[in-house]
Amino acid sequence: MRPRHPASALILWSAPVVIVLTMLLSIRYGAKHIEIGTIRDALFRFDEGNVNHQIIMHSRLPRVVGALLVGAFLAISGALMQGMTRNYLASPSIMGVTDGSAFAITLCMVFAPNGGSMEMIFYSFAGSAFSIVLVFGLASLLPGGLSPVRMAILGTIIGTFLGSVSAALSTYFQVSQNISFWYNARLHQMDPGLIKLALPFAAVGIAGAIWISKSISILALGEDVAVGLGQKTVRIKLAATLCVVILTGISVALAGKIGFVGLIVPHIARFLVGLDYKSVIPCAGVLGGVFLALCDVLSRFLNYPFEMPIGVVTAMIGVPFFLYLTRTRGGGKHA
Repeated sequence: MRPRHPASALILWSAPVVIVLTMLLSIRYGAKHIEIGTIRDALFRFDEGNVNHQIIMHSRLPRVVGALLVGAFLAISGALMQGMTRNYLASPSIMGVTDGSAFAITLCMVFAPNGGSMEMIFYSFAGSAFSIVLVFGLASLLPGGLSPVRMAILGTIIGTFLGSVSAALSTYFQVSQNISFWYNARLHQMDPGLIKLALPFAAVGIAGAIWISKSISILALGEDVAVGLGQKTVRIKLAATLCVVILTGISVALAGKIGFVGLIVPHIARFLVGLDYKSVIPCAGVLGGVFLALCDVLSRFLNYPFEMPIGVVTAMIGVPFFLYLTRTRGGGKHA
C-alpha cells in the first residue's frame, strides 16, 4: 500500500541509502579510523590475517547492525505505546518495560546460569510483560494514575525498584560483572549469534505492529471513538502489548537498557508524517534505527579516544526532550 503522506514516501524510499551511509559512517570512524577501500575489501574479499578486516567483520559491522535493529525496535514499541494509551510520555524506558526485561535477565543469570541465548530472550520477554502489567495495573488502581505524568512517575519508581532488586541479587550471587552489560548498554559487545537468533521474533513483532497500525490510528482518537467505530479495543491493546513485549524484550537481550529512543523518535515521526500509524510505525522504525546508530557514532567522540556509554548520549538528548514535553503538553492525555 502506498504511503498516504509525502514525507512518509520520502523517508521509506530513501531509507536504504540513508542506512547504508549510516553503516559506512559507523564502520569507518572510531578509536581507529578505517578507509573506505578497506571496508570494501573486508566485505567482499575478507582476509582473516588482516586486523582491520577482523575489526570490521567481528566488531563494527555487528555493532552498527545491532544499533539499527535495536533503535528500530524501541522506536516502534514507543509508537505503539503512545498510540495505544494516548500518552505522549509512553515509552519502554520511561514506563519501566526495559527495567523489567533487565530484571528478568538478572534472574536468568542467577538461577539459570547455564541457560543459552534462547532462554535469555524468553526471560527478557517475560520481564517486559511483567513490568507492563505491573505499571498499567497499578496505574489503573490509583486516582488519576493513567495521566501521562503520573504514569511516567510510576514507571520510573517501578523501574528503579526492579533495578535495585537486580543490583542486590547480582551482588549477593556475585554476578555483578555479567549483569552490568544489561544496565550499562554497550553496543560494541553486540553478539552476532544473538542477533540471528532474535531476527525471527523481531519479524513477528514488526509484522504485528504494521498489521494493527490502522487500528492504532483509530484507538489514538480515543476509546469512545474507537468503540463507536466498532473496534474491539481490548484485542487491539493486547496485540499491541504483545508486540511491545517482543520488540522491547529483544532490544534489551541484544543491547541492554537504552533509554529515550522510544520516547523521542515516535514524536519526530508523527511531526513528519502525521497521525496515521500506517505511516508512523514504519517511519519510526527507520528513524529510530538511524538515530541510535548516529548516537553510537557520537558516543565515540565525546570522550575520545575512549567511548561514552550510549545511554549517556541518548539521555543528553532525551532528558531535555522529556522536560519540553511535560512543560508544553501538561499532564493530560493527548491524541
